[in-house]
Amino acid sequence: MARARITIRLKPTVLDTQGAVVKTALHSLGFDGVLDVHMGKSIQLDLEAGVGRSEVEAMCRQLLANPVIEDFEIELTDGANA
Repeated sequence: MARARITIRLKPTVLDTQGAVVKTALHSLGFDGVLDVHMGKSIQLDLEAGVGRSEVEAMCRQLLANPVIEDFEIELTDGANA
């Protein structure tokens, strides 16, 4: 079994309103050292043997991420060692 960990973030040109709200909240709690906040999502897929990076990339492009406004990174590992 393999495992894919996918990290999805907004593209740098897209305004991260959720990140801005979290940054403001952190500052209001006294955490003034936070310069910026970037929100995203993390997805873990447990995969059958033989499912490769290209198939996971297709999953991201077609369903898991919005390629117009989001970038994604894929980390493939052996599920037994992850």
